[in-house]
Amino acid sequence: MGSADKMIRVFIAAIIGVLYFTNVITGTLGIVLMVLSIVFLLTSLVSFCPLYTLFGIRTCPLQEKK
Repeated sequence: MGSADKMIRVFIAAIIGVLYFTNVITGTLGIVLMVLSIVFLLTSLVSFCPLYTLFGIRTCPLQEKK
């Protein structure tokens, strides 16, 4: 996972967290978005997204073998 991808995920998770804790988003939608933001944070911390491997997406530049 590339660094830009990580930063975008953390930024989105922070926005969702702020909206949830200020009661802008509530109810079932709020809970679902909070779970999604936790997943975003975890995947950015471990630098791995299982969905990317399923779809063959790479956001990190490849390193050349010497």
